[in-house]
Amino acid sequence: MALHSRRDVLKGAAAVAAVAAFPRRASAQGNVMQARPRIDSVLKQAVDARDVPGVVAMAATDKGVLYEGAFGPRALDASAAMTPDTVFRIASMTKAIASVAAMQLVEQGKLKLEEPVPNIDPWLGSPQVLEGFDAAGAPKLRPAKRPITLRHLLTHTAGFTYDIWHADTGRYVKATGLPHRSTGKVASLHTPLAFDPGDRWLYGINIEWTGRIIETVSGLALEDYFRERIFGPLGMKDTTYVTSNEQRARQARLHTRGADGALAVQPLEPVPVKGEFWAAGGPLYSTARDYLTFLQMLLNGGQFNGARLLKPETVALMNQNHTGTTPCGVLKAELRNLSNDVDLFPGADIRWGYGYMLNLQAGPNGRSAGTVSWGGLFNTYYWLDPAKHVTGLIMTQILPFADARALKVYGQLERGVYDSLKA
Repeated sequence: MALHSRRDVLKGAAAVAAVAAFPRRASAQGNVMQARPRIDSVLKQAVDARDVPGVVAMAATDKGVLYEGAFGPRALDASAAMTPDTVFRIASMTKAIASVAAMQLVEQGKLKLEEPVPNIDPWLGSPQVLEGFDAAGAPKLRPAKRPITLRHLLTHTAGFTYDIWHADTGRYVKATGLPHRSTGKVASLHTPLAFDPGDRWLYGINIEWTGRIIETVSGLALEDYFRERIFGPLGMKDTTYVTSNEQRARQARLHTRGADGALAVQPLEPVPVKGEFWAAGGPLYSTARDYLTFLQMLLNGGQFNGARLLKPETVALMNQNHTGTTPCGVLKAELRNLSNDVDLFPGADIRWGYGYMLNLQAGPNGRSAGTVSWGGLFNTYYWLDPAKHVTGLIMTQILPFADARALKVYGQLERGVYDSLKA
């Protein structure tokens, strides 16, 4: 975060601190009044500076919505403005939803976290490790030393990868002629491991495999499971794999960041068509309002809008460190049109819970130790802080991932939220 912006936010917090303080239990309305002008200013400045094309941001405490704001256009070449119900491609923010689904099945005794996953496919049940390539360019494989567990999948320690951040995966796909993940073919998941399960952390198609397990164990197609067990009970009416014409009319367009820092608007992607399966790792559409509802459910221990999705102890378990001393969260980009290098908290101890990243120490913008968070490829991000009972998200549509300017705005939003809580 730029020093001047942090100073501005802190000055604003000092100014509103003069407003009569309320006890925490009765402070929701006062905090809303204090949060809005400071965060509005940060987001408007980001749009005016073209740090982001347009943005929607929201935050909530366990008492209710703390902040909601939308600034800029849905596309730089159009006049339609961002609104709280603008539809976004949330990409890997899908993973937390799939992780909740998996933990529902754990609660029901249909899945075990520490036992080998159901052998629904040889590439999952009898995994192979890629040891390199021979002189002719053919992959060299060996059997994995141990089976894959659900814990490995939910924490990205199984050894599966994405070609975006792992060169050998891309090389393997080319050498073997595997279909790309975008085809929706099950064969696109038939890639070997980069290491033996449990040996280290690397972001990959682990939650895609988790989704295949959810379908097999529940007997429901993933989109039906999500709708019946998560979206329906929570009232998340705009979260879907296939958008309607009405939702598509509310969709934000993707922009790409050029080498000169300028943003170029991209055509609206074709309406998605289901292949052999919908991936649990990525392609959902949602709105900031819908996703905040999902986060509020987690913040409230698995219950929201009169619906209980998980037991409080299950949510608490998801938010714990399940990678031990294994470093997590740092990725070197191989496909730089899709991602920058990823290191959201340089020098910090980052681990993984069941479905998302975990900060072991307090963050620079206010989050407590024990905060969980993650994002989506198109620069959408969320965080959930159980200790301070607050959650927030920011949505824009930019490639590549981990865009420095979008991350700066994310940090400013977070700082503004915590400053309003302290005021």
